[in-house]
Amino acid sequence: MSTRVSFIAALLGCLICVAAPLRAEVLDKTKKVGGRTVQYKVALPNGYDPAKAYPAILAFGGGPQTMNTVDGILMRNFRAEAEKRGYIVIAPAAPGGELFFEDGARIFPDFLKAILADYKIEGGKFHIAGPSNGGIAAFHVAAANPQYFLSVTAFPGYMWQPSTAKLQAISNMCVFMYVGELDEYMWHGEMKQEAEYLRSKGTVARYSVEQGQPHRLDTLAGANASRLFDGFEEAKKGCRTESTARR
Repeated sequence: MSTRVSFIAALLGCLICVAAPLRAEVLDKTKKVGGRTVQYKVALPNGYDPAKAYPAILAFGGGPQTMNTVDGILMRNFRAEAEKRGYIVIAPAAPGGELFFEDGARIFPDFLKAILADYKIEGGKFHIAGPSNGGIAAFHVAAANPQYFLSVTAFPGYMWQPSTAKLQAISNMCVFMYVGELDEYMWHGEMKQEAEYLRSKGTVARYSVEQGQPHRLDTLAGANASRLFDGFEEAKKGCRTESTARR
């Protein structure tokens, strides 16, 4: 009798495992790209199915862009909402300490090609986003590799060493820029000027001054991170203004 009870319990346990949805994961990865070793994390959505295509975000940390900053942005800004909304998040650390708007950018586009070989990404294009140095890196990498990106989000951030050619390169992407009202680095002027230029070219470009916020924006963290993802979703509707689209 005890053997039969044990068998039934084991069978029920297996059925529960099969019925339960796959739990979202964060994977630690390393890849050799262009002679550099790149450490990165991949946050997968709830119920991830490798046979299915997902929207994806390339996310950069701020400051020194180390794995510590990668962990920070995943926890603060990306993981929870990505799991719920069905996004893959790819978050690399700067290889050898070389920032992504400096020599660290040399891993692109090869790193993107490698990710596209590993995961099914909707349309073969990413959203790119990050805070502070991560925002600057997002603009820099997107301008150098525009064929791989749908939108650019900086919170805060701006185009590093801007030029007409660089801004024109991202003009078909949606651009979302956020800066704290009390940001001590005073990036407001550069960010506002770039957003206005992009809008003049028919780009969907949003510039938001977050009231009462310093450099590190709580208004885009935790439950408020949904605002970042609202921007990614908006990009699905197109990134050119109606007046431009009619021309």
